Order: sequence, then structure tokens, then C-alpha cells
Amino acid sequence: IDDILDHISNHPIFQNQSNNPQHPVSIQLTIFLNQVGHYGNSISLKDVAQWAGVSVGSIVNCTDCVMIAVLHAHDQFICFPADNSEDADLARKFAKSCTCPEWQGGILAIDGSTMNLFTKPGYYGEMFYDRKSNYSLSCQVTFLFFIFMCKN
Repeated sequence: IDDILDHISNHPIFQNQSNNPQHPVSIQLTIFLNQVGHYGNSISLKDVAQWAGVSVGSIVNCTDCVMIAVLHAHDQFICFPADNSEDADLARKFAKSCTCPEWQGGILAIDGSTMNLFTKPGYYGEMFYDRKSNYSLSCQVTFLFFIFMCKN
């Protein structure tokens, strides 16, 4: 969290010329993380406002400001590890332990919507059993990082 705070603290979105100062960036980040750390009906703007001791409007403003700053620093926060790095090796080991052999070279997968199947597939059947107790296919993209890595 401190690294995120260090990266976004100097973003112009947190500067203003108003007589009403903004909350400190650390407070805005905390509010943002609390809000995005919950989903569905488990939390509302009113709940976050009550938790943080600020107005609902402040929650919206803090969330917007932090999201703008985080998106601006996207390339600093989200990047692919070098092919020969420890992170890439750990990702490959994880993929090998949790997936079918065809996906073992990948280090990144993006999940999407699921399509329910009529019956359990014959090959890797249990791999298609989802959290909703259905056999389904995910609309999923797997990026096999090592295939596209440019060697210098």
C-alpha cells in the first residue's frame, strides 16, 4: 500500500486551488481500497461514508481521484515479468500445479463469462466444475508469455 501511495501522491488530481482542501492522499487511498475491497450488496456508499466518517459525496470524489491516479500509473503497476525472472518461474509453476498440460506455459489468464455445459466433459471433467456447481466453459484468454518474449 505504501508503494501505491508513493506512486500516486504527486499526481495533479490531488492538487486544487480551492478554499476547501482535499482529504490527504493516504485517507483517499484507504477509502478507495475499502470500497473496492467489497462487492455486491456487502457494502454501499453510505456504509463506506459511515465507516470513514465523511459524506457520500466525499466517497465518490475520493474513489474517482484515486482511480484516475492509479490508471495514470497503470504501466508502473501492471507489467509482465521478464521471461527469466523469478516471478515468471513462480507463475509457470503455479500454472503447472493447477491446470491441464496445454496451459502450463502460460503465466496470465483473464476470466470472463461462463457458458454452462449439458454434461461433464470426458477429458479433464473436474476442471470444468465451477463455483456455481455447474460444468461450464469460461470465455478465457491465456497469454503464453514465453512464446512472445523478444530476446535481446
